[in-house]
Order: sequence, then C-alpha cells, then structure tokens
Amino acid sequence: MAEIKSQNQGERIAKVLARAGVCSRREAERWIEAGRISVDGTTLMSPAINVVPQAKICVDGKVIPAAEPARLWRYHKPPGLMTTHRDPQGRPTVFDHLPDDMPRVVSIGRLDINSEGLLLLTNDGGLARMFELPSTGWVRRYRVRAFGSITQEELDTLANGITVERMRFGPIDAKLEHKGRSNVWIAVSLCEGKNREVRRALEASGLRVNRLIRISYGPFHLGKLGLGAVEEVSQKVMNEQFDHSRGSSTSQKSNHSARKNAGGKPNQRDKSGADRRRRP
Repeated sequence: MAEIKSQNQGERIAKVLARAGVCSRREAERWIEAGRISVDGTTLMSPAINVVPQAKICVDGKVIPAAEPARLWRYHKPPGLMTTHRDPQGRPTVFDHLPDDMPRVVSIGRLDINSEGLLLLTNDGGLARMFELPSTGWVRRYRVRAFGSITQEELDTLANGITVERMRFGPIDAKLEHKGRSNVWIAVSLCEGKNREVRRALEASGLRVNRLIRISYGPFHLGKLGLGAVEEVSQKVMNEQFDHSRGSSTSQKSNHSARKNAGGKPNQRDKSGADRRRRP
C-alpha cells in the first residue's frame, strides 16, 4: 500500500515526478486524476500525499527513473517563441527548439513571444520557483527600445512603482540610454517578474515597446551567447548561487550589487555567465 507520510516526511508526489524529469507538477496532478500513477502498487486518487525516497513509483505501470541532480542552463531566446511546453494556438515554443540531448527542463521566469535574450532553464522545478521569488533579490536587467519620447525625470517616477489596470508593479529602475528621432533606448532593472511588467509599465508612461532584450537574471548574464544557443552552467557555479540565494540577507546583497553594476562597473564573470565577484 502507498506509504502516506505527514507533511514533514517525504516529498509531494508531484514534486518527485517533476524532479525525475517525467512531467511537470501540473501534468502529474492530471495524470493522478487519470489513474496513471501508482505508489507501491496502489493507484493514487489524489496528489495530496508525500512519498519517501524508497517508494516504488510507476507511471502507466513503468517505474520512473531516479531523480537527476539539479542542473541549470543559459539560453538565448530568439523572438517568436513561446515560453511554454504547449501552446493551444500551435505557435512554436522555446522547448521545441532545444537540443535533442537535453533532459526535460522548465524555465525560470518567462519571456513573452516578442521578447528575446537570457532565459534560464533547469531540470528542477523547485529550484525554478525559488529563483523566481522576489525574496531572492535577483535583479532582472533589460535593454528596451521603444517608440515615443520620454525624459529621465519621467522615467524616475517608476522608481516608486506604478499601477497599471489595477495591477501594482514594484519599483523599476529605468535609465534613458539613447534618444533618437522616433525611438528611445532604456536600461531597465527590476526584482519582480510579473506578466509583461516592463512593457506595461513603459506603455503606461506613453511609450510603445518594439524590442525587449533581457541581458541578465540575477548573477547570470547573456554575454556573448549566440541567438538560439544554450549553454549549461557549471555545477560549482550553480551550487554557489543556490547556497547564496538561501542566505537570509540575499535580497539586500543582490540589490546593492545591482546598484553598483548599474553605475557601469563591469562584472567579473566566468564562462557560465555568472557574476563571480566576492559579495560583501
């Protein structure tokens, strides 16, 4: 019979399935409803159970593989791809364009179909959720081209946050880099990752975004990674960032580092694109 544990023992069945690279947590819940998942010979009726490491978990009667260690990749997303595993409209997705030898991965945050630049990928859904939380203090940095005209004084008002169509966005650091006849280039930094936040905030300021490039996510940078290219982050670097993000003062340190970087001081990065400077 399936060994059901208290909330303090084992892990949720959906999390175990996702860590094994079998499916996403949401897919696991649907598979359980369809009667496809069994634990120690018992077909599950609900995803609300924890399982211990020694449990025998099967999907359609086949034992799932052992969970892989957490891994992380940098991907240079081109415009025109959806950041989803399945698109109801049949549009091409990021995951359709990854190398065939990659394991099943999920994205850390998203970029909309028209956006491009750095997208972090991992085989560990728990890691993805942790790195997405604003509490990690990881700053997302973008270069944005927009149609229209705006002053630095107007952009400075975004530092107090902005409400767009009843959606409240937190502080946004926006610096006017270049002003042309009809377009402006703006450097944008923020710690949240709400849906289309940069576009909506700038459009509410009278601009129309026509290009958006994410150049960094926390300590990881796009660098010279080619369009459509994917590169794995070394286990050493990933572990360093994982340990750092769990620290109680991460948010303050990361925000301080981002403010220093915004002043133009170049980051010291390794080949994985991570900022390797010693933190205060």
